[in-house]
Amino acid sequence: MESSTLFKCTRCGYCCQGETTVSLDDDDQRRMIAELDMTREEVARRFWRITGTVVQMKIADGHCIFYDNDSGCRVHEGRPWRCGQWPLHPSILEDESNFTAISESCPGIRKELGYDEFCRRLRHLLADQQKVIC
Repeated sequence: MESSTLFKCTRCGYCCQGETTVSLDDDDQRRMIAELDMTREEVARRFWRITGTVVQMKIADGHCIFYDNDSGCRVHEGRPWRCGQWPLHPSILEDESNFTAISESCPGIRKELGYDEFCRRLRHLLADQQKVIC
């Protein structure tokens, strides 16, 4: 099953807004460095907030540093897997109010499927893939 049966990104940028960001695992860091075609040191200096062993993207003007109002994510192919997972977050399976909140803020989610069918498909997708990337 493909994630597109549940979601098709409209690149609205809503999920990129806010004063929080995601942590980057080692694979995320490697993909981002490759996408930006820069050294690790340059990417870290310009784009990452590093606290101890935790690496996160910086925030600029109330959104992810890589979000551009005109073109969307500037590192879309190298984005963190957690960004790629959104909005198919497992918390949807735990509580219908999570589904409602996420589907109200994300125009790409297929809310017309209804909660039960959406969850059935998401469970199947999560069982097939270790990390769901939309």
